[in-house]
Amino acid sequence: MTAKDIVDELKKLGTAQTKKTWMTHGAQEPCFGVKVEDMKRIQKRIKMDYQLALDLYDTGIADAQYLAGLIADDAKMTKKDLQKWVEHATWSMVSEFTVPWVASAGRYGRELALKWIESKNEAVAAAGWQTYSSLVAIKQDADLDLAEIRLLLKRVAKSIHQQPNRVRYVMNSFVIAVACYVQPLHKTAVDTANGIGKVTVDLIGACKIPFAPDYIKKFAARSEIGKKRKSPKC
Repeated sequence: MTAKDIVDELKKLGTAQTKKTWMTHGAQEPCFGVKVEDMKRIQKRIKMDYQLALDLYDTGIADAQYLAGLIADDAKMTKKDLQKWVEHATWSMVSEFTVPWVASAGRYGRELALKWIESKNEAVAAAGWQTYSSLVAIKQDADLDLAEIRLLLKRVAKSIHQQPNRVRYVMNSFVIAVACYVQPLHKTAVDTANGIGKVTVDLIGACKIPFAPDYIKKFAARSEIGKKRKSPKC
């Protein structure tokens, strides 16, 4: 099965309503408007295919890039592959979800997260913070650099309100992720969330940025603090 075969399939699955939704949330043309549930059916059939994922991503089609992340063989992705992906993501759903998911589950997640966080490019920096958020959700606490994460929390506390729009959004997500998934740093992250307060972000469509203290409390009420996810992808 080739990328062209999958693209032809995606074209048939696209709907005007879903395309309108994707475009409202920042997708750029070309975009077919394929529902995530339909892409997951394709993922279930293909499972993982390293080269096919690369070829699909290279099409630049919004839906195809998202699907590429679902079928990517994370362990085979090279630093060069991931750098290319982060630089060529066509919209935030790819730069803040697809790329971080694949990077965090592979060999270079932490290294690239730290590199991307320092980028002057808003989308790349956002991808870096989201990659680290994915890392803390899937890696055992013993495998995390807790001192490094503490420093990142301090950085968020000091600078979040001065950051570009999308970076503010993902820094807030990072604080939530640490509070929910890293048991030894739960209190530190909660204190950080309370300290930064409400984070204002200009979002497209009906999306809202979660108020970190409330979100963390709801997560804690389910007795899931420190419970790791099997995969960053969803």
